[in-house]
Amino acid sequence: MARTTPMTREDAGPRPVVARSAVDRGRLTVYAAVGASLSAVPLPWLPDSLLRRVRGALVHDVAVRHGLSLTREAREVLSEPSGPDGPSGLLTQAVRFLGGRIAMRTFTRFGPIGLVWPARAALRTYVLGHLFDRYLEVSRTDRSIRVDVDEARRVRQAVEGALGRALTTDGGVAPEPTVIDDQRDALSALVDGLIGLVAGVPDRLVRRLDTAFDDLLTHGHG
Repeated sequence: MARTTPMTREDAGPRPVVARSAVDRGRLTVYAAVGASLSAVPLPWLPDSLLRRVRGALVHDVAVRHGLSLTREAREVLSEPSGPDGPSGLLTQAVRFLGGRIAMRTFTRFGPIGLVWPARAALRTYVLGHLFDRYLEVSRTDRSIRVDVDEARRVRQAVEGALGRALTTDGGVAPEPTVIDDQRDALSALVDGLIGLVAGVPDRLVRRLDTAFDDLLTHGHG
């Protein structure tokens, strides 16, 4: 009876490449919701401090899922609520807090406008996670496993710039599925089309953000 030789690792051929983990939208949404809830804290300094923690946990989470780490300074640049080079002193935070509270009291009488501040915090947190993940997945060329402060500042500036340019950037048109054997009447088709148009707004905004972000990373902020 012939003896069988155990298969070695070399005999098994090349090991499969494990794809880097993507950060799913559901995970980003949770971070965004937590960030939004912090604007309700009725104390100066504390909302910014807590939001900085949430954003720091978010960028750490994204980096780890790409097999990378962040220097302490890089994490601070990405997580700072006021921007990559924005002031973060106690006096500045107090002024921003009081200004925000006065504005919120003014706008509360207008109903849904009172949701602007939580929505803004949620949006900025979500966009930070989404675009940082995109950068690490698509645009990063540095082979170092550590993201340093200069790299983080470049990314953060592109994130902020993309937020400002998203509404004026052409994100392209996604292909729409073809309706087969349409049994709807004209009114139903019209209503479905209008609702579908609204439902597609988030996806169109994300495409615009991605386009603006990629352009800023490539061509700078001029």
